[in-house]
Amino acid sequence: MENILVVEDSILSSQMIVNRLTEKNEFKVICVKNMAEATKFLDNFPEEIFAAIVEFKLPDAPNGEVINIFVEKNISVIVFTVIVNKEIREIVWSKSVTDYVLKIDPHNLDYIMASLRRLKKNPEIKIIVAVKDASFAKEIKRLLNIHKYNVIVAEDGLEALKFIENNPETKVVITELNIPKMDGFALIYHIREKYTKDDLAVIGINPEDDPLLSTRFIKYGANDIILKKSFIPEDFYRHITQNLENIEHIEMVRNASLIDFLTGLNNRRYFFEFGQKLIENALRNNISLTCAMLDIDEFKKINDTYGHDTGDLVLTQISSILKSKIRKSDIVARIGGEEFCVLAVNMKKEFVFKVFDNLRKEIENNYIDIGNGNKINITVSIGVYNNFLPNLDDILKKSDDLLYEAKKTGRNKIVLSR
Repeated sequence: MENILVVEDSILSSQMIVNRLTEKNEFKVICVKNMAEATKFLDNFPEEIFAAIVEFKLPDAPNGEVINIFVEKNISVIVFTVIVNKEIREIVWSKSVTDYVLKIDPHNLDYIMASLRRLKKNPEIKIIVAVKDASFAKEIKRLLNIHKYNVIVAEDGLEALKFIENNPETKVVITELNIPKMDGFALIYHIREKYTKDDLAVIGINPEDDPLLSTRFIKYGANDIILKKSFIPEDFYRHITQNLENIEHIEMVRNASLIDFLTGLNNRRYFFEFGQKLIENALRNNISLTCAMLDIDEFKKINDTYGHDTGDLVLTQISSILKSKIRKSDIVARIGGEEFCVLAVNMKKEFVFKVFDNLRKEIENNYIDIGNGNKINITVSIGVYNNFLPNLDDILKKSDDLLYEAKKTGRNKIVLSR
């Protein structure tokens, strides 16, 4: 839980901020009343301060001087202020703050919360900057670093494209037309060969505010345009945040359709969609596959005896074991009520039984606490098919037959294909 320091001389405002930021136990909030208390607190507090929310005008710091003590320690600052005129705005942005928020609107507390959540996510987000003007690229990088993004400045289009190829999780590319070696349009063309607008946002820089150039950027596949002549931090951050939120919302919808809500494992749809692709890849590249079907023994009896809440607890704990024991290169999914499937890549035949028997033992030895001092023991039966077939349905049928044999011949055991 991140620590947030609030520097505010109004008890009412402080309490409103505390109530909003702590309602979901995401942040720990500490309040002080002035710059002197903030300075003393920072000198003595042993834990890291993630961000500060500070009143611009304090009795002992009437012109935003309090901001400096946080910026010097590389602590993100959100300024809370009653008014924003040209003078205050220039002071605020000159101090490299994260943002400023008007106090007059209670809904701005939601804005502060969203900003803090964004700051928590941003270190994992990679952004590429590929613009010709080195000083402008430096300024963009500075602004993005203030918001804790992982920023790479590319000297030319080819370097930008190479970085994307090596870092497919890149979320945003900021570019302009006249960059060396590969112009902005060509860069976008190559990006769109592999990534849709829903996967990676491209923001074009229009240096002359030319409406035709903006249109051409969009036609080539850019998500958005920033006008260089009217460039201001507030608008720049808005473009970045909106494009990232669009991508994240689409990812959320995709995940909802491919992830099992209860366990967090891949669901049946994901397994069949990506499992068949894995088989096709194995066929092309002579990769071996192992398919294991797991079924919880006597699961109906557990539900009937202890209730469905306990049944859900069993499913989630077994899923946690599967996540921890199955390699990331493999597919693991919940494909039925109490049935799970693993599709493993290049597992050596001599190790297959041992791998899945260790998994079976791990589950057997994991007693599940169902409350009131009661614990129950869970076992699974596993059918493992270790030969290649070009069709996923056929592989699953073979694994399911082996699983049935394991159930029929005593449960809590593995039956391996011959």
